[in-house]
Amino acid sequence: MEPIGNPRITESPSRYDHLEQMTTLELLRNINAEDRKVADAVAQAIPAMEPLVNALADRMQRGGRLFYVGAGTSGRLGIVDASECPPTFGVPHGMVVGLIAGGDSAIRKAVEFAEDDTEQGWKDLQEHAIGTDDSVIGIAASGGTPYVVGALEQARKAGVLTACITCNPGSPVTLVCDHPLVAVVGPEFVTGSTRMKSGTAQKLILNMISTSVMIKLGRVQGNRMVDMQLSNHKLVDRGTRMVMDGLGVDYDTANVLLKKHGSVRKAVEEGKLRA
Repeated sequence: MEPIGNPRITESPSRYDHLEQMTTLELLRNINAEDRKVADAVAQAIPAMEPLVNALADRMQRGGRLFYVGAGTSGRLGIVDASECPPTFGVPHGMVVGLIAGGDSAIRKAVEFAEDDTEQGWKDLQEHAIGTDDSVIGIAASGGTPYVVGALEQARKAGVLTACITCNPGSPVTLVCDHPLVAVVGPEFVTGSTRMKSGTAQKLILNMISTSVMIKLGRVQGNRMVDMQLSNHKLVDRGTRMVMDGLGVDYDTANVLLKKHGSVRKAVEEGKLRA
């Protein structure tokens, strides 16, 4: 087997050595010292993030969907972010979709060599009847995952808006998309273990993108998740307190209104109309 491309930052040797000889306290402090660098690396990607968020919001406003495509940890992070959008912001399932190399079984257990298929990513997107109002964000810490690179390349050719999240500048994914986002977090504490700093950077960027887009789509009022799904007692309690604050009523009244109307937004709007 031939080496894969040029040496990557994400594969470069850790700044630490003899990890097995460190005390527990040393391990924890050193990992934390590396983690503190992540937010600064993400900040460097904000100028590239801004036009992407605006473009995504415009497309999703007219009915477009957002697809995340990744393998391994990167794929799982995309699925987590996509799965949290309906309960958090009340959007339909299918508005934000996470795809992982190897299919759903790869969420829990790695599927050998699934990420090496350059054609499968685009095939997976086509199963969702992807169109020109949709957008695709490829997530690949290394920036060279064939499943992701192939998907972005074909999506871009088809006129779909494309972006990537990577931790290696100049990597293949940055060359096949419209909006490359690069967070250079440096070598991992354990050499090559990109579930650590690289994964954290990707998670932060995904949070920033999806939250900003949903705010721009009107899914937050003030600072509150007024369209969140009332799927457990904690969220019903949170929603009740939002209605209390929005209408200036007591807890029991707010709770009745919330259960009657099914969302904080509707409860507050109806309460104000009847006031």
